[in-house]
Amino acid sequence: MSDSAAMFVLLPGLFLCFLLFVEIGRRLGARWVDEEETERERVVLNTIETAIYALLGLMIAFTFSGAAERFDARRSLTVQEGNAIGTAYLRLDLLPAAVQPALREKFRRYTEARIAVYQALPDIEASNTHAARAGALQGQIWAEAVAALKDAPPASSLLLLPALNDMLDITTTRAIMLRTHTPPVVLVTLLMLTLVCSLLIGNGLARKRTCGAVLHTVGFALVLTVTLYVILDLDHPRAGLIQLDYADQALADVLAGMK
Repeated sequence: MSDSAAMFVLLPGLFLCFLLFVEIGRRLGARWVDEEETERERVVLNTIETAIYALLGLMIAFTFSGAAERFDARRSLTVQEGNAIGTAYLRLDLLPAAVQPALREKFRRYTEARIAVYQALPDIEASNTHAARAGALQGQIWAEAVAALKDAPPASSLLLLPALNDMLDITTTRAIMLRTHTPPVVLVTLLMLTLVCSLLIGNGLARKRTCGAVLHTVGFALVLTVTLYVILDLDHPRAGLIQLDYADQALADVLAGMK
Protein backbone atom coordinates (compact mmCIF):
# COMPACT_ATOMS: atom_id res chain seq x y z
CA MET A 1 0.00 0.00 0.00
CA SER A 2 1.36 3.45 -0.92
CA ASP A 3 1.90 6.18 1.66
CA SER A 4 -0.92 8.17 0.06
CA ALA A 5 -3.41 5.32 0.43
CA ALA A 6 -2.24 4.61 3.98
CA MET A 7 -2.92 8.23 4.96
CA PHE A 8 -6.55 7.97 3.87
CA VAL A 9 -7.07 4.53 5.43
CA LEU A 10 -5.84 6.06 8.68
CA LEU A 11 -8.77 8.51 8.86
CA PRO A 12 -11.67 6.08 9.42
CA GLY A 13 -9.42 3.86 11.53
CA LEU A 14 -8.64 6.66 13.98
CA PHE A 15 -12.24 7.84 14.04
CA LEU A 16 -13.63 4.39 14.88
CA CYS A 17 -10.87 3.79 17.43
CA PHE A 18 -11.75 6.97 19.32
CA LEU A 19 -15.45 6.10 19.30
CA LEU A 20 -14.63 2.60 20.55
CA PHE A 21 -12.62 3.91 23.49
CA VAL A 22 -15.37 6.37 24.41
CA GLU A 23 -17.82 3.46 24.50
CA ILE A 24 -15.40 1.35 26.56
CA GLY A 25 -15.05 4.21 29.02
CA ARG A 26 -18.83 4.59 29.25
CA ARG A 27 -19.35 0.91 29.98
CA LEU A 28 -16.60 0.81 32.56
CA GLY A 29 -18.05 3.90 34.25
CA ALA A 30 -21.54 2.39 34.25
CA ARG A 31 -20.38 -0.33 36.62
CA TRP A 32 -19.90 2.22 39.41
CA VAL A 33 -22.71 4.57 38.45
CA ASP A 34 -24.77 3.67 41.52
CA GLU A 35 -21.96 4.15 44.01
CA GLU A 36 -21.94 7.35 46.00
CA GLU A 37 -19.22 9.83 45.20
CA THR A 38 -18.15 12.45 47.71
CA GLU A 39 -17.52 16.06 46.75
CA ARG A 40 -13.84 15.68 47.59
CA GLU A 41 -13.50 12.67 45.32
CA ARG A 42 -15.22 14.53 42.50
CA VAL A 43 -12.86 17.51 42.86
CA VAL A 44 -9.81 15.24 42.79
CA LEU A 45 -11.10 13.37 39.74
CA ASN A 46 -11.89 16.63 37.93
CA THR A 47 -8.39 17.88 38.66
CA ILE A 48 -6.81 14.74 37.22
CA GLU A 49 -9.02 14.84 34.12
CA THR A 50 -8.28 18.53 33.55
CA ALA A 51 -4.53 17.89 33.77
CA ILE A 52 -4.75 15.06 31.24
CA TYR A 53 -6.88 17.14 28.85
CA ALA A 54 -4.42 20.05 29.18
CA LEU A 55 -1.49 17.73 28.45
CA LEU A 56 -3.26 16.47 25.32
CA GLY A 57 -3.82 20.04 24.18
CA LEU A 58 -0.14 20.90 24.70
CA MET A 59 1.01 17.79 22.85
CA ILE A 60 -1.24 18.60 19.90
CA ALA A 61 -0.08 22.23 19.86
CA PHE A 62 3.64 21.42 19.96
CA THR A 63 3.37 18.56 17.46
CA PHE A 64 1.34 20.69 15.05
CA SER A 65 3.79 23.57 15.42
CA GLY A 66 6.77 21.32 14.66
CA ALA A 67 5.09 19.82 11.60
CA ALA A 68 4.16 23.28 10.30
CA GLU A 69 7.73 24.53 10.76
CA ARG A 70 9.12 21.58 8.83
CA PHE A 71 6.57 22.17 6.07
CA ASP A 72 7.65 25.81 5.77
CA ALA A 73 11.31 24.74 5.74
CA ARG A 74 10.67 22.28 2.88
CA ARG A 75 8.88 24.96 0.90
CA SER A 76 11.70 27.45 1.50
CA LEU A 77 14.39 24.95 0.50
CA THR A 78 12.59 24.26 -2.79
CA VAL A 79 12.75 27.95 -3.68
CA GLN A 80 16.36 28.17 -2.51
CA GLU A 81 17.37 25.28 -4.76
CA GLY A 82 15.69 26.95 -7.72
CA ASN A 83 17.61 30.15 -7.01
CA ALA A 84 20.89 28.26 -6.57
CA ILE A 85 20.54 26.41 -9.88
CA GLY A 86 19.51 29.58 -11.67
CA THR A 87 22.50 31.52 -10.31
CA ALA A 88 24.98 28.78 -11.21
CA TYR A 89 23.49 28.49 -14.69
CA LEU A 90 23.86 32.23 -15.35
CA ARG A 91 27.48 32.17 -14.20
CA LEU A 92 28.35 29.65 -16.89
CA ASP A 93 28.82 32.76 -19.02
CA LEU A 94 32.18 33.16 -17.26
CA LEU A 95 33.49 30.00 -18.93
CA PRO A 96 34.99 29.78 -22.42
CA ALA A 97 32.27 29.79 -25.08
CA ALA A 98 33.33 26.42 -26.45
CA VAL A 99 32.42 24.50 -23.28
CA GLN A 100 29.21 26.32 -22.44
CA PRO A 101 26.72 24.42 -24.69
CA ALA A 102 27.57 21.00 -23.21
CA LEU A 103 27.39 22.29 -19.64
CA ARG A 104 24.10 24.09 -20.28
CA GLU A 105 22.60 20.86 -21.62
CA LYS A 106 23.74 19.00 -18.52
CA PHE A 107 22.20 21.74 -16.37
CA ARG A 108 18.86 21.24 -18.14
CA ARG A 109 18.99 17.49 -17.59
CA TYR A 110 20.05 18.01 -13.98
CA THR A 111 17.16 20.39 -13.29
CA GLU A 112 14.70 17.96 -14.88
CA ALA A 113 16.05 15.18 -12.65
CA ARG A 114 15.77 17.34 -9.52
CA ILE A 115 12.16 18.19 -10.34
CA ALA A 116 11.41 14.49 -10.93
CA VAL A 117 12.89 13.56 -7.52
CA TYR A 118 10.00 15.26 -5.73
CA GLN A 119 7.28 14.80 -8.33
CA ALA A 120 7.76 11.04 -8.00
CA LEU A 121 6.84 11.11 -4.31
CA PRO A 122 5.37 9.32 -2.43
CA ASP A 123 6.99 6.59 -4.55
CA ILE A 124 10.33 6.47 -2.68
CA GLU A 125 11.93 3.97 -5.07
CA ALA A 126 11.22 6.10 -8.14
CA SER A 127 12.35 9.22 -6.28
CA ASN A 128 15.66 7.58 -5.36
CA THR A 129 16.19 6.59 -9.01
CA HIS A 130 15.85 10.21 -10.12
CA ALA A 131 18.07 11.35 -7.22
CA ALA A 132 20.80 8.95 -8.34
CA ARG A 133 20.57 10.31 -11.88
CA ALA A 134 20.84 13.86 -10.57
CA GLY A 135 23.83 12.86 -8.42
CA ALA A 136 25.67 11.48 -11.43
CA LEU A 137 25.04 14.71 -13.33
CA GLN A 138 26.33 16.69 -10.35
CA GLY A 139 29.69 14.99 -10.62
CA GLN A 140 29.87 15.59 -14.38
CA ILE A 141 28.93 19.26 -14.06
CA TRP A 142 31.49 19.88 -11.34
CA ALA A 143 34.32 18.07 -13.16
CA GLU A 144 33.68 19.81 -16.48
CA ALA A 145 33.29 23.23 -14.87
CA VAL A 146 36.55 22.88 -12.92
CA ALA A 147 38.37 21.75 -16.07
CA ALA A 148 36.96 24.67 -18.05
CA LEU A 149 38.03 27.20 -15.40
CA LYS A 150 41.68 26.47 -16.23
CA ASP A 151 41.22 28.47 -19.43
CA ALA A 152 39.09 31.20 -17.80
CA PRO A 153 40.17 34.35 -15.94
CA PRO A 154 41.04 33.76 -12.24
CA ALA A 155 38.06 35.84 -11.11
CA SER A 156 35.72 33.35 -12.77
CA SER A 157 36.58 30.70 -10.19
CA LEU A 158 35.65 33.05 -7.36
CA LEU A 159 32.17 33.51 -8.83
CA LEU A 160 31.33 30.16 -10.39
CA LEU A 161 32.64 27.64 -7.85
CA PRO A 162 30.73 29.02 -4.84
CA ALA A 163 27.53 29.06 -6.93
CA LEU A 164 28.07 25.45 -7.99
CA ASN A 165 28.88 24.47 -4.41
CA ASP A 166 25.61 26.02 -3.15
CA MET A 167 23.69 24.21 -5.88
CA LEU A 168 25.16 20.86 -4.88
CA ASP A 169 25.00 21.34 -1.10
CA ILE A 170 21.32 22.17 -0.97
CA THR A 171 20.44 18.75 -2.39
CA THR A 172 21.84 17.15 0.78
CA THR A 173 19.88 19.57 2.95
CA ARG A 174 16.65 18.77 1.10
CA ALA A 175 17.31 15.02 1.27
CA ILE A 176 17.72 15.19 5.06
CA MET A 177 14.63 17.40 5.44
CA LEU A 178 12.64 14.91 3.36
CA ARG A 179 13.40 12.24 5.96
CA THR A 180 12.87 14.45 9.01
CA HIS A 181 9.50 13.93 10.67
CA THR A 182 7.88 13.92 14.09
CA PRO A 183 9.66 11.25 16.21
CA PRO A 184 7.56 8.06 16.42
CA VAL A 185 7.66 8.15 20.24
CA VAL A 186 5.94 11.55 20.15
CA LEU A 187 3.22 10.27 17.82
CA VAL A 188 2.68 7.18 20.00
CA THR A 189 2.45 9.34 23.12
CA LEU A 190 -0.02 11.64 21.40
CA LEU A 191 -2.17 8.70 20.32
CA MET A 192 -2.10 7.19 23.82
CA LEU A 193 -3.14 10.50 25.38
CA THR A 194 -6.00 10.77 22.91
CA LEU A 195 -7.21 7.28 23.75
CA VAL A 196 -6.99 7.98 27.49
CA CYS A 197 -9.02 11.17 27.01
CA SER A 198 -11.56 9.14 25.05
CA LEU A 199 -11.90 6.75 27.98
CA LEU A 200 -12.36 9.65 30.41
CA ILE A 201 -15.02 11.23 28.22
CA GLY A 202 -16.84 7.90 28.01
CA ASN A 203 -16.66 7.59 31.78
CA GLY A 204 -18.25 11.01 32.12
CA LEU A 205 -21.11 9.91 29.91
CA ALA A 206 -21.85 6.82 32.01
CA ARG A 207 -24.82 8.43 33.76
CA LYS A 208 -26.49 9.76 30.64
CA ARG A 209 -27.07 8.55 27.10
CA THR A 210 -28.76 11.45 25.31
CA CYS A 211 -28.71 12.66 21.72
CA GLY A 212 -26.56 15.58 22.85
CA ALA A 213 -24.01 13.22 24.37
CA VAL A 214 -23.84 11.22 21.14
CA LEU A 215 -23.34 14.40 19.13
CA HIS A 216 -20.53 15.56 21.40
CA THR A 217 -18.90 12.14 21.28
CA VAL A 218 -18.94 12.01 17.49
CA GLY A 219 -17.76 15.62 17.32
CA PHE A 220 -14.86 14.89 19.67
CA ALA A 221 -13.76 11.87 17.63
CA LEU A 222 -14.12 13.71 14.34
CA VAL A 223 -12.22 16.83 15.43
CA LEU A 224 -9.33 14.83 16.89
CA THR A 225 -9.17 12.58 13.82
CA VAL A 226 -8.98 15.53 11.44
CA THR A 227 -6.41 17.29 13.66
CA LEU A 228 -4.11 14.27 13.81
CA TYR A 229 -4.47 13.75 10.07
CA VAL A 230 -3.49 17.36 9.35
CA ILE A 231 -0.41 16.97 11.56
CA LEU A 232 0.65 13.82 9.69
CA ASP A 233 -0.12 15.38 6.32
CA LEU A 234 1.92 18.50 7.11
CA ASP A 235 4.78 16.26 8.20
CA HIS A 236 4.54 14.14 5.01
CA PRO A 237 3.70 16.59 2.22
CA ARG A 238 3.06 15.01 -1.19
CA ALA A 239 1.69 11.86 0.48
CA GLY A 240 -1.80 13.21 1.19
CA LEU A 241 -3.93 16.26 0.50
CA ILE A 242 -1.18 18.79 1.24
CA GLN A 243 1.17 19.24 -1.69
CA LEU A 244 4.16 21.42 -2.61
CA ASP A 245 3.52 21.66 -6.34
CA TYR A 246 3.31 25.44 -6.20
CA ALA A 247 6.79 25.59 -4.62
CA ASP A 248 8.14 23.26 -7.32
CA GLN A 249 7.20 25.96 -9.80
CA ALA A 250 10.42 27.75 -8.79
CA LEU A 251 12.44 24.91 -10.32
CA ALA A 252 10.11 24.68 -13.31
CA ASP A 253 10.61 28.39 -14.00
CA VAL A 254 14.37 27.97 -13.86
CA LEU A 255 14.16 25.09 -16.32
CA ALA A 256 11.95 27.13 -18.64
CA GLY A 257 14.53 29.92 -18.59
CA MET A 258 17.39 27.67 -19.72
CA LYS A 259 17.81 28.37 -23.40
